[in-house]
Amino acid sequence: MGIEIEKKFLLPAFPQAELDQANVTLISKQTIYQTYLAFSKDEEIRVRQLIDVDGTCHYTHTFKSGHGMVREEIEYTISETIYQQLLSRSGLVPLEKVRTSVDHQGTLYEIDEYKQIALVVVEVEFPDLHAAQRFEAPDWFGKELGQEEEFRNKTLWIQLQTASI
Repeated sequence: MGIEIEKKFLLPAFPQAELDQANVTLISKQTIYQTYLAFSKDEEIRVRQLIDVDGTCHYTHTFKSGHGMVREEIEYTISETIYQQLLSRSGLVPLEKVRTSVDHQGTLYEIDEYKQIALVVVEVEFPDLHAAQRFEAPDWFGKELGQEEEFRNKTLWIQLQTASI
């Protein structure tokens, strides 16, 4: 079982000026379609279609458990056929976001621009709890989104389902 250690911050807008700096390297840019198959207060099962800028598609199935900065995460690749079978008759609307992943002095930042709502966030994953506790966010990061339920992907996705009815 894997452990995800992550901090999430609100951004006022996509930080293009900061990304244009010499000490920031673009790693990848993907469009992500994220759908939850099952969830409870402390657990979730989701699938994703990830499309790279060159059009290559990947599909994942993920189980997450817990709340906050440290969560259990099990993620693996699935085929397009399995992905389509899971969603074909569901009527569920995926949460759509564009993820820009960059390296800043050895630290990976994942900037998510949500397409159905006006929201931009940046996530930083850490190898251990000590690194997360030592992390000092750059000035261009906004408010840290610790336990705020309203900014969790699952909550945003649930709101999207009720809005589409």
